[in-house]
Amino acid sequence: MKEVRAYIKSHKLSAVTLELHQVDGLTGMSITDVKGFGRRLAKDAGHHIVGDLVDYIPHVKIEIICRDDLVEKVVSAIQEAAHTGLHGDGKIYVSTIEQAFRISTGEFGEKAV
Repeated sequence: MKEVRAYIKSHKLSAVTLELHQVDGLTGMSITDVKGFGRRLAKDAGHHIVGDLVDYIPHVKIEIICRDDLVEKVVSAIQEAAHTGLHGDGKIYVSTIEQAFRISTGEFGEKAV
């Protein structure tokens, strides 16, 4: 199993969600509103810091746990739907998940996802 974690522009969430609905076998995703900054803001920090306040940029974090065979499709769907061609389109990270448990049924492994 893998975790796909993506940080995208907020206005691209609907497009990404619609694209992910086309991935057969995907069982769900979680969404969190987040704020942060990347390399570009770090380089231009003098323009975005007023006193001790940093002007963070809002993004959406998408978290997906899926079977290994779905990772390529999931990443491609996010890349295509979230792409604007501008700086700050976001990032996608893939990590290995060792185990999963479904609390309500006691299932574990891929069955729990």
